[in-house]
Amino acid sequence: MMGAEDMGVCETGTGPMIEVSGLKKYFSLYGGFWGAVRKVRAVDGVSLAIDRGGTVGLVGESGSGKTTLARTILKLTKPTEGAIRIDGVDITKATAAQETKMRSEVAVVFQDPASNLNPRQTVESSIIRPMIIHGVKKSDARAKAREVMSMIKMDEHYLRSYPHQLSGGQLQRIAIARALVLAPKVIILDEPTSALDISVQAQVLNMLLDLQESMGLTYMIITHDLNVIRYFSDTVAVMYLGKLVEYGLTEDVVGNPRHPYTRGLMGASPILDPTHRGRVKDLMPGEPGSLINLPKGCRFFPRCDKASARCESLEPHDVAVGPSHTVGCFLYDGKKAGDKG
Repeated sequence: MMGAEDMGVCETGTGPMIEVSGLKKYFSLYGGFWGAVRKVRAVDGVSLAIDRGGTVGLVGESGSGKTTLARTILKLTKPTEGAIRIDGVDITKATAAQETKMRSEVAVVFQDPASNLNPRQTVESSIIRPMIIHGVKKSDARAKAREVMSMIKMDEHYLRSYPHQLSGGQLQRIAIARALVLAPKVIILDEPTSALDISVQAQVLNMLLDLQESMGLTYMIITHDLNVIRYFSDTVAVMYLGKLVEYGLTEDVVGNPRHPYTRGLMGASPILDPTHRGRVKDLMPGEPGSLINLPKGCRFFPRCDKASARCESLEPHDVAVGPSHTVGCFLYDGKKAGDKG
């Protein structure tokens, strides 16, 4: 039985909770003459680490590989190459027992909770299902369902409701409750507030922060809303066409973005502070590129107003521009535009 003590602060150890090293996920496309194969490099050599009890925000345009990265970390799709360590265990080489343990320690909250809840089942049935799958007795699972309803600040009578009887904010809280029942150490949040009103967004984010503090949770949040990132994340990882182009503390990346792509994203974000209304924005030209026909050099080269000749033929490497702040851009490698290598 999982008692109330199992919902307390997660055990802490040394090292990051999540460590991704050189992660690649390629998809094959077949077609054309003689069944020619083309590779879609959805995730291409991504490395990052998330501290225990910390939050990383993953941002980028649609098609940049954010969700594929999350699905690979969740092992919903098999990586092509690289290592994924969760609490020190490389899940790409995990045994069956280790993988079962990982399934209970890593939870996910999807963008549209209504589509992930069975419309024919009550809220209680949806919440207890993960526990039943993991061998918890039904009576204990029901007791735990009542406990997590208190944690998400919803009355127990909602357990008898069906999804169509609840609002969007209530459905998202139920999705979070279902993620909490197995006492996870990590929760991946895929656009958790995009379908909610602004006031409800604030309530859900504040609740997630309270849960993180009380349970020691580690979060990865995927969102297009940079104002959510400013409020919610400790660090920010910026993705473009399968690669991380900038990574660092939120105050550094948001307050002083270095990569031209990051500056373009910040420029596209609405300014909520009226005192900054006259600020000049760096807006990106063109459309997001294709993962099928990638540029030879820097992937942002076709849209970058700072590009030099070598950007067209060479891929930039990560450069440290501050403590825990890296940028994949030739502007910061200390070489002149005409230099090679």
